[in-house]
Amino acid sequence: MLVYLRLFKESFSFATNALRNNKLRTFLSLLGITIGIFSIIAVLAAVDSLDKSIKGQLSGLDKNTMYVTKYSFGPTEVPRWQRDNFPQTDYSDFEFFQRNLKDVDAMAYVIFGGSESLKYEGNTVSGVTVTPVSNGIYDIEGFKVESGRFYNESESISGAPVIVLGSSTAENVFGTLNPLGKTIRVYGRKLKVIGVLKKVGTGLGDSPDERAYVPANFVRRFKNGGANGLPGAVVIKPEKGTDIDAFEALLKQKYRALRGLKADEPDNFFVNKLSGLTDFVDGIISGLNFAGWIISGFSLLVGGFGIANIMFVSVRERTNLIGIQKSLGAKNRFILFQFLFEAVILSVLGGLIGIFLVWLVSLAANAALEFEFVLSFFNIFLGFGLSTLIGLISGIIPAISASKLDPVEAIRTGM
Repeated sequence: MLVYLRLFKESFSFATNALRNNKLRTFLSLLGITIGIFSIIAVLAAVDSLDKSIKGQLSGLDKNTMYVTKYSFGPTEVPRWQRDNFPQTDYSDFEFFQRNLKDVDAMAYVIFGGSESLKYEGNTVSGVTVTPVSNGIYDIEGFKVESGRFYNESESISGAPVIVLGSSTAENVFGTLNPLGKTIRVYGRKLKVIGVLKKVGTGLGDSPDERAYVPANFVRRFKNGGANGLPGAVVIKPEKGTDIDAFEALLKQKYRALRGLKADEPDNFFVNKLSGLTDFVDGIISGLNFAGWIISGFSLLVGGFGIANIMFVSVRERTNLIGIQKSLGAKNRFILFQFLFEAVILSVLGGLIGIFLVWLVSLAANAALEFEFVLSFFNIFLGFGLSTLIGLISGIIPAISASKLDPVEAIRTGM
């Protein structure tokens, strides 16, 4: 056992001395593997961070929540021309579901809002997503109010001129002022601020922090509604313990009857479930991971070839030294470990530098953006393991060729 430990120690010493004596070559070899490890770990960490952010935002929602609308939230086999001819889901559909569906925990009618300008005195904030929606969205989305309140059912039905702001929107419009009770102009009309939502952070799409919410019926007063009007959806959250498949089947049956669809006619609407959206997101994340592996794999391949090339050059330069070592009794495994350690040290060191750079980038991203960039222990371990494996693969053939050199021929060749 002591013999092998001494063998490892001496081989390691020879390898580190060789790397120190060829600083430029060592630097160029490190550069290739550093870029490769940095690329793949950075991509994987970014995708993991995006996945965590999206799942974190969706975690507050019931995965059985359904969006009934003319639009599909994921891939569909229904052709585009057919989808374009679907009628819009409007407020009368929402009222129909309220009357005819049981086992519903919460329900809301939402109009897919666009970007609007919010004006308060001399301050104008453009590009704010204003979402017209009935009050049921408060229970569905699980909103929490920082100050004030959300509009109630009476205000929702009557279309009262009130507005609830996300935390970032309130800050952008009012700065340090208290928004409650203030009157702002949206859609060219005056609305009273009655509430500000708690900050939730970034996530899938626009964060609630950057939105504003108004009663859907307020917007329906001056914008075209009906089957060919405003794009909308009915959002339905079933009660816990409900048989979701049976609930969805009954919903479709009643809605088809409302729209007068015959038995042989396809649905002219979609029932989108958040569970399906989660699966869709998982598919996108998997695709991004795969693409990241493919792109970064080329960088790793180049780095590996660089190390292998450097090791063959190193063997050729030290042929005479190998011959002398063998003539003095050095075993083949000593020569093999000497060069193999050199390749592994190069690769591992490059990998550690790459991981360190990813860590620096994650710190900078967390400081500059409102987004949690996560460098997990698994990704660190993966980077270390990949760099070690690349070193072994890149160095094994040059190391074997060095260990098999004939001592006489090696000394003669090196002279």
